[in-house]
Amino acid sequence: MRVLDARNLPVAHVVEETAAVVRDGGTIVFPTDTVYGIGCDPTCHPAIDRIYALKGRPQEKPLVLHFAHVDDLLPYILDDARAVALARRFLPGSLTLVVTRPPSVDPYVARGLQTIGLRVPAHALCQALLERFGPLAATSANASGAEPYTGREPFGDLPDADLFVDAGPAPVGVASTVVDLSQPEMRLIREGAIPFASIRESI
Repeated sequence: MRVLDARNLPVAHVVEETAAVVRDGGTIVFPTDTVYGIGCDPTCHPAIDRIYALKGRPQEKPLVLHFAHVDDLLPYILDDARAVALARRFLPGSLTLVVTRPPSVDPYVARGLQTIGLRVPAHALCQALLERFGPLAATSANASGAEPYTGREPFGDLPDADLFVDAGPAPVGVASTVVDLSQPEMRLIREGAIPFASIRESI
């Protein structure tokens, strides 16, 4: 795995190097506000397959789409007032919204499910990367069942992606909170950096 030390390189150089890997169908380990992710072009099926192989990820577990800005995410959720409200309240930030998958999203990313997870990380370099090549299909950068990588520990056990963008420790260091909005009753899938009680109170 090639390592790109983003702490000692111009942002523009990091963005172009990373974009080239994604554009060529590669996989990248990249920083977010919560933990590091492993991602790829959401339209590239071989790259998606490689993420599953690298992580040993169960095939039925979908990837999450990561966006640079809330305005980029909103077209995917405009028919869901709760999702829009939560996006405007908590994003960019440590929240993943699971919504009914719009027709524009490739079912391959969602593993054939009728839902898809959406995120806008609050991390400047991550946002710059996403601005350059659009949404990424991603999941946490760790072997399936292991603790996610936060940048505070040695990276020798990271999945062997094509490129590792090393930006130092993730600011939050705790996985995002995941809520399912695809049903009439909002459901907590995983409590992470944002307390579920705060999310519930905001709707």
